[in-house]
Amino acid sequence: MSYIISRKHPRAGSAAAATLVAMAVLPVAAQTTSGTLREVQVQSTAESEYKAERASSPKLTQPLVDTPQTITVIRKEVLRDQAATTLTDALRNTPGITMQMGENGNTATGDAVYLRGFDAQGSIFVDGIRDVGTITRDMFNIEQVEVVKGPAGTDIGRGSPNGYINLQSKLPFAENDANATVSLGSGSLKRSTLDLNRKLNESGTAAFRLNLMAQDSGVVDRDEVKNKGWGFAPSLALGLGTPTRTYFSYLHMNRRNRPDGGFVTTRLPGWSASAPRGATSFPAVDESNFYGWSSDHDDVDSDMFTARIEHDLAPGVTVRNITRWGRTKQDLVLTAPFSSGFAPGTNAADPASWMIRVLPQGKLQRNEILANQTNITADLKLGGLDHSFSGGVELAREKQTNGTLAANINASNGVLIPASTNPTTGVVTPASYQAFASLYAPDMGRPLVPVTPNGAGTQGEVTTTAAYLFDTIKLSPAWQVSAGVRWEHYRTEYLSLPATGATTAATRLSDSDSMFTGKLGVVYKPAPNGSIYAAYATSARPPGSDFALNTTAGNSNSPNMDPQKARTAELGTKWDVLDKRLALTAALFRTDNTNEVGTADPVTGAVDQYGKTRVQGVELSAIGQITPAWQLIAGVANTSAKVIEGLRTATTTGAAVRYSPKLTATLWSTYKLPFGLTVGGGVRYVDTQARSTNTAAVAFVPQIPSYTVLDAMLGYEVNKNFSLQLNVFNLTDKFYIARINNAGNRATIGTPRSAVMTATLKF
Repeated sequence: MSYIISRKHPRAGSAAAATLVAMAVLPVAAQTTSGTLREVQVQSTAESEYKAERASSPKLTQPLVDTPQTITVIRKEVLRDQAATTLTDALRNTPGITMQMGENGNTATGDAVYLRGFDAQGSIFVDGIRDVGTITRDMFNIEQVEVVKGPAGTDIGRGSPNGYINLQSKLPFAENDANATVSLGSGSLKRSTLDLNRKLNESGTAAFRLNLMAQDSGVVDRDEVKNKGWGFAPSLALGLGTPTRTYFSYLHMNRRNRPDGGFVTTRLPGWSASAPRGATSFPAVDESNFYGWSSDHDDVDSDMFTARIEHDLAPGVTVRNITRWGRTKQDLVLTAPFSSGFAPGTNAADPASWMIRVLPQGKLQRNEILANQTNITADLKLGGLDHSFSGGVELAREKQTNGTLAANINASNGVLIPASTNPTTGVVTPASYQAFASLYAPDMGRPLVPVTPNGAGTQGEVTTTAAYLFDTIKLSPAWQVSAGVRWEHYRTEYLSLPATGATTAATRLSDSDSMFTGKLGVVYKPAPNGSIYAAYATSARPPGSDFALNTTAGNSNSPNMDPQKARTAELGTKWDVLDKRLALTAALFRTDNTNEVGTADPVTGAVDQYGKTRVQGVELSAIGQITPAWQLIAGVANTSAKVIEGLRTATTTGAAVRYSPKLTATLWSTYKLPFGLTVGGGVRYVDTQARSTNTAAVAFVPQIPSYTVLDAMLGYEVNKNFSLQLNVFNLTDKFYIARINNAGNRATIGTPRSAVMTATLKF
């Protein structure tokens, strides 16, 4: 189903696709299949605010209940009830997702998402077009968040082996509607939003919508960390309700934050490292400590312009074209603690004198995308069978420029570390200056370490051309087959520039190739409201997908490497029950990702690619209404993610994949009482997470402990135009780790017990 058209060295045949154990699942609440009985049922007029009927992508032509793939849609009503403001907040509503912090000396910023064991930060889309920038995405202009799991190469092209995330933007509609919110809460939170929609003519064919957001806040129990920004999103619709509809939209986001470098992990269970020589104890460190300077900053400016045209050629036949230009600029300076280094001369008997090493770091990054997509959907009868076609072409050019920032540490702001020799290897580490801060009482007023550009940098550009075709064939009322195929040609250009004054030369690399990916699903409908399905899909991730190529043979970003390839088999069932107000799903899945690493032959230079990771498990979900007053969104996933073959050493093969908890679960539910009061609450559970794929002893913290967090809300509708809502997060004040870096010496804590009060005015 998946193969590569390549100009590269010959490759041995890939292993056969993995098979799944058959599954028979009965719906929790089956509905009658009798057409007569269904005709005389009284249907509820209450609308399920939490349950979506379809995904927004025209490539997914069928309702969710008949789509043979695990898809979770998180609607804006869920985000409203949870007081969720960021993509990270939204993704707590689906299992199998965790967040990561970054490498030892670098901090990941924004939505650093791990989806079923794989990094999905580069597989985030807005309205079906890849989003650019390592930024935190705000939800003020988002209609719903769609999490599509399993290889999605046919849908999106290159990307994560285990799925993607799509954000659907708010667009104008043919009604007059407006609401404004003001939120105040813990951590000095101050936030306000406006969502204004207006018809521009009596017929309602033209409408304008404006979404605004402003926020100024700290972070609960974190000294000196700040989140400040505003957003502006106007949009115009023409031709609503006519055969030709046109939409123009613009989004600008401005953020001026003081970023969080994290706290040292000395207080976590299982922590192990050498304290200052002679010390016999290591008192816990206050998790509110901030180890940076007042000059630390995370300045982000994002702009996105989108034009979309839809035209109905005939009944059931629609052509769409969308053009997007987007640009994100990030200027980051952040200081992170580094708990393995203590200043020479630290008094072991006096913890108050302990000075810990800190790492000032920075990022100057600019991302830009220009994309155009044309799609046509058609519901036709061919050969006596009903077909739902979706096909199109996609063109995109993505650029990323990174400037290197270096910390200027010297005698005036650092500590001299004498030269040392490794007794085992004999390697000499020359003397150097390093930056330090008090472990227990860091002071932002200590001598500043400037972080400035050093002239080095990288430039990456990925150009893609793609064509795809999907078809769903209804063989009978009970059987349908869905299939899709995508061809994509990519070209990556990469330039690495040395620092000013360096003797090394610039490095230029390029790579180009073509890829085919596909998907196939068979759906059996034992009743109109349910389905049982089997599906198989592939994806591919070529070298340089993250704008960087590498000269090391066998590295996943080396031009000598073939694309990583993923194959997933899934067996599941979906049911819309309780008059189709509640969606129930269950799925078994297995994904194998291959070609991850390689070894170059010392004579021929040919690369043998062998790295392989397997993720398999079961996922269940329920979304919608139990009664007209009772809503819920819930999911649970039991996942095993292991390295099948890695680096050909005993220390990695067979190890668990980092940031991949075995069990994750989420539940959120609200109940509306008849006198205007709504009560709600939820629970989130994340199992223990491996911190490394290395099975040998792990320094500092061996793993991220499991945690359970309880949240609650109370809402009151004062009248039809005004309401109040109180959200309380982490009711039990559970201390837990939200993210940890690869080295395990610093982490970001989860939100302590805190509250937000929101007032909403409709007008």
